[in-house]
Amino acid sequence: MKLRRLGKSGVSVSPVCFGTMLFGNPTTEKEATNLIHQAIDQGVYFIDTASSYEGYNRDVGSPGGVAEDYLGKILKGKRDKVVLLTKIANALGPGPHQKGGSRIHLQTELENCLRRLQTDCVDILMLHWPDLETPFEESLRTLDLFVKQGKIRYFGVSNFLAWEMCELLWLSDRFALEKMIAYEPPYSLLRREIEISELAFCRKFGIGITPYQVLNGGWLSGKYQRGQTPAGSRLAENPGWMKVLPESIWEKIEIVNQLATDLGVTLAEYSIAWSLRHAEVSSVILGIRNSAQLESSIKGSQIQIPQEHLDKIDKLFPLAMDLRWSAGPPQIRDWQ
Repeated sequence: MKLRRLGKSGVSVSPVCFGTMLFGNPTTEKEATNLIHQAIDQGVYFIDTASSYEGYNRDVGSPGGVAEDYLGKILKGKRDKVVLLTKIANALGPGPHQKGGSRIHLQTELENCLRRLQTDCVDILMLHWPDLETPFEESLRTLDLFVKQGKIRYFGVSNFLAWEMCELLWLSDRFALEKMIAYEPPYSLLRREIEISELAFCRKFGIGITPYQVLNGGWLSGKYQRGQTPAGSRLAENPGWMKVLPESIWEKIEIVNQLATDLGVTLAEYSIAWSLRHAEVSSVILGIRNSAQLESSIKGSQIQIPQEHLDKIDKLFPLAMDLRWSAGPPQIRDWQ
């Protein structure tokens, strides 16, 4: 695969990023090991995880750590072959310092991450959610300290808004601190909100975008048909992680599926290619469950969608449309 630069940083990443949110349940350690090794062998060496990831067992406030534990074992002897990204700040318990961007939580949880990942340094550390109860300066100074200590190489943010990223960059300039290089938002055909402001912000300030949920929880994977729930799908395994699609959206998805068929690709591959069409998008995070999905993800990252298709999609899913009904993470403040 052709590598992409992560914003204006010196980091190069594969256009497909292996997401580990489902490690633990339903993805077992053995399955995760085989998949990660296959991915690395095929050039997918960008890996995304978080302190809170433990698959379907994840609830707000549960301790997490499962995905990082798996990766610590899986990457033995291969750590230098990957760009490893982890996220902290998500709630890991009921205590006031078990979540958020305070120095207490960030320092404590980074040490836990390093222990679980069995490494002395992560390549990219992200604040998983914005914490409006802690001054951004406190969080930023702590991240800057981590870089100086050699415990992280770069940092970024996930699920922030443009004005929140703007404040972080302003503080970095004001106090001569390290600057964020990456931004991880939800983004898909069905969820285009970042095109209103965040995408342009990242373009202007050279921040690489690494979106998640580009298949919208599976609705754009091609496995679902209107009124059907296939065995082994996320909806069948854990209905609470999905939201029912309105009929009007199904009609639009079926039109996109036909566009994909016209190009000789699957809906999933088409949706991945669509999400990568902007130069600001460095890599897309995909929760790969098997070898076939790995192959399909790589293929999707290499497809070019013609302009006439993009124009049709803009008419189907205009930015003015309210798409927040779609499957996605909790609203930005829900983690608290």
